[in-house]
Amino acid sequence: MQAACVSNVCVCICVSVLLRSVLSQLQRETDTYTECSDGYHWDPQTDHCRDINECETIPDACKGEMKCFNHYGGYLCLPRSVSFIPASESPITPTLPFNPCPVGYESHGDSCVDVDECARHEHDCQPSQECINTLGSFTCQCPRGYRKVGTECIDIDECRYRYCQHRCVNVPGSFSCQCEPGFQLAGNNRSCIDVNECEMGAPCSQRCYNTYGTFLCRCDQGYELDQDGFTCNDIDECSFSSYLCQFQCVNEPGKFSCVCPEGYQLQGTRTCQDINECESGEHQCTDTQTCVNIHGRYQCVDNDRCQEPYVQVSDNRCVCPIINPVCRDLPFSVVHRYMSITSERTVPSDIFQIQATSVSVGAYNTFRIRSGDDSGDFYIRQINNLSAMLVLARSVSGPREYTLDLEMVSVNPLLNYQGNHQSSSVLRLSIYVGQYAF
Repeated sequence: MQAACVSNVCVCICVSVLLRSVLSQLQRETDTYTECSDGYHWDPQTDHCRDINECETIPDACKGEMKCFNHYGGYLCLPRSVSFIPASESPITPTLPFNPCPVGYESHGDSCVDVDECARHEHDCQPSQECINTLGSFTCQCPRGYRKVGTECIDIDECRYRYCQHRCVNVPGSFSCQCEPGFQLAGNNRSCIDVNECEMGAPCSQRCYNTYGTFLCRCDQGYELDQDGFTCNDIDECSFSSYLCQFQCVNEPGKFSCVCPEGYQLQGTRTCQDINECESGEHQCTDTQTCVNIHGRYQCVDNDRCQEPYVQVSDNRCVCPIINPVCRDLPFSVVHRYMSITSERTVPSDIFQIQATSVSVGAYNTFRIRSGDDSGDFYIRQINNLSAMLVLARSVSGPREYTLDLEMVSVNPLLNYQGNHQSSSVLRLSIYVGQYAF
């Protein structure tokens, strides 16, 4: 048993001597080693190999739209839109005492247990990375939205995967979706749904119609859409035509209306009709007067219009007595009639027919205008022995009044022996010309 112990002591002495020899050799080699691998250069101040920044030492290291990013032992050419978190230089790890356990483990009595490098801060993860402990080691995990390239975290361009329905905006570590005008993001923050602008206060002044992605403004009848696409302007229908109304067109918001002059009433929506004040009782004539309706007004005439030497025999007929010598050269009777015509009447125009009421056998009748037509606006056209037509020869404008004596002269050869073979009667026609052409 003693021999065994001596033997063990000898073995330990031999191992110890051997280890000192190796360590001494390593110490000597370390002191004299100054060469580094590609991408590094020797730093005499720290006696370590330090990374070369090729992005600073190589002119135009990356071409085109590529950007140079320094990397341990080399460099990367990446698109300029790429974001990354630069890695800090790994700290120099001091020489640790001899550990009989595998790397990542430490001795605890007779067993080896895992070392939590993350808890001890014995890792080289970047500040933006999360250290995750594993058995015998650790891993550095990039934040969400980044991917690991070597030891660096580079932003993931999610827009390449077309997550958004309309527009995608990439931001460092994430992305956002945007919609075209007229749309808004749905609840999933990716799809776009139509916005009903009509329910959200669209600037239409009258009617609003929602359409996919936009809206349309429309106007009520009588309005037209302005060039701005929102405002409705009134249409002046009266400016389109002078024939919309018979008398006068009045423009109103969204429509128009026709009005008539005094003495007329609107018939339908556009034409004017004379008001017969004599029939409606809207006149101021007395009991001794007769109401005569004319275009746009009325006229009160005396019931007894007979002048000496005539005497009244009926409401509108006067007779000159034969026994009165003055009547010998005057028409035997005068009958009063009244009529109304419009202004600017088309000519020639038949306006009044004269008809004999009593004729002697064998009498020959002629008709003429006895008086009242000094300007020659009328003429007589005889139809036959018993009737004639009063014709308007020239267009006349009102308001104006004519009083024409239309005479029928009767010649009866059978009465020549009595010396009274010719007689006449007069129709005194009062013509009132209205102010308007209707």
